Amino acid sequence: MNKLLLTTALGLSLALPAFAAEVQPGDTLAENQEYTYRVLDAIKSMDPQINTDVDGAGIMRSLFEGLYNEDQVGGLVPGVATSHELSDDKTTYTFHLRDNAKWSNGDPVTANDFVYAWKRLADPATASEYAWYMELMQVVNASEVVAGEKPVDELGVKAVDDHTLEVKITAPLPFFPKMLTHASTFPVNQKVVEAHGDKWTDAGNLVGNGAYVLKEHILGEKVVMERNPMYWDDAKTIITKATALTINDENAALTRYLAGELDRTDVPAGQYPRLEAELPDEANSVPQSCSYIYMFNLDEAKGPEALKDVNVRKALSYAIDRDIIVNNVLQGGQAPSYNWTHASTDGFEMPEIDYASWSQADRLAKAKELLAEAGYGPDNPLDLTLNYNTSEAHKKIAIAVQQFWKGIGVNLTLNNMEWKVHTDKMQNQDFEIARYAWCGDYNEASTYLDLFTSYSGHNNGKFLSADYDKLLKDSKTAENPAPLYKEAEQILAAEMPFAPIYQYTEVEMIKPDMRGMSLNNLMQNWYVKDMYRVAN
Repeated sequence: MNKLLLTTALGLSLALPAFAAEVQPGDTLAENQEYTYRVLDAIKSMDPQINTDVDGAGIMRSLFEGLYNEDQVGGLVPGVATSHELSDDKTTYTFHLRDNAKWSNGDPVTANDFVYAWKRLADPATASEYAWYMELMQVVNASEVVAGEKPVDELGVKAVDDHTLEVKITAPLPFFPKMLTHASTFPVNQKVVEAHGDKWTDAGNLVGNGAYVLKEHILGEKVVMERNPMYWDDAKTIITKATALTINDENAALTRYLAGELDRTDVPAGQYPRLEAELPDEANSVPQSCSYIYMFNLDEAKGPEALKDVNVRKALSYAIDRDIIVNNVLQGGQAPSYNWTHASTDGFEMPEIDYASWSQADRLAKAKELLAEAGYGPDNPLDLTLNYNTSEAHKKIAIAVQQFWKGIGVNLTLNNMEWKVHTDKMQNQDFEIARYAWCGDYNEASTYLDLFTSYSGHNNGKFLSADYDKLLKDSKTAENPAPLYKEAEQILAAEMPFAPIYQYTEVEMIKPDMRGMSLNNLMQNWYVKDMYRVAN
């Protein structure tokens, strides 16, 4: 066994803050250390193994803690694990857990808590959309357990003792430690889950091991969290209370921010230039690892017949003027996108994609030609419906695309719904075209590309390609997976199971007295425990 302490194994700079909030020289703390921020939609679940959305993940990082956390620039720092060892063949990880980690009820956090959570994630009985994450991590027997072919006890994870966790993977995976910051890998308290069943995540029942405890959760209204005195690093935690308010309307949220009711909110589409000029110390636009697309339903039984024609799918994609969307509609520094993986992803090499280099006039001409070949046009329009969840930005983009497609002979009906209904319909293939976005779970291209494999838990459009599957499986054992990732992107461009639209920036208003917001972390994984307010 080669002992690799965290500082060497993960390339961590010792100059960076290692733990919870580190007050910087010259900063004087404010008396008020409460933090209130806006989330777009209701948080569907407080269960780390069930949650699937980005806002929910932010709350999971406060209520629970995994093996590792991320620092202000995305580097790994200790969580429950203080270090790990990696076997000579690079397939066995031995994690050493701190002996002072506790659950919010005072129970010690042990290796068995991680074993229970990971088995629970992979167990078909849990029906987690993130069960496939165990497969992506290449945990031994994960695929067989998820498929119900082997019992959960054969998953390649075990507690050597209370403070030693052993994980076996099927092949070397250099970015494996990066994957451990994802909420689906966080521990849960077995006796609490079993005592309360589906109610274990309710305020008053939920027992976490994070820096905060859940005090109140009114679905679709607010989540209130307060400091957890049992957290191992509570002495360095400064924010006393964090409140997430669900506000569907970006403009209403901005009004409440300007009135002092919120410390952080998204900038409504098209308003960043004005706000940046008026409030330069509060308006922020930084890269974020997310891609925005329109997903096509290719399900054999439920998908519309027209979308089974690749030329129709290409026509729809080509006709979208991405420059108008990012420059005229959004105006927040977003980048037009012609592929799936975010361009800033660590180690990703952008492939050559033919239509990305065309002029929009050429794309539009080709779109009309392909649609005509498929039998559609102004004299015989194609009728389609787009589902999107409530958001002013999603609505503006949908209206723009409706106009783009009308010009090539497509009548698009816009179907707005709340987030839970939208995601439920996607998961059941009850849609024709759906607004979708994916934010990376870790900073490596496979977090995007694995989504469109046949075995993915999030391939809601049911794109199926044996060649694509093989590339992604081969990439797991390739010394350099970048060329395989390029090929995979080229298959997506050729088959067009979705229309890529833009790549995200995090465009937000943040009160100037807030610190520790992790804006230089591409994943935009922030931790309330790292934040604090300074005196004016």
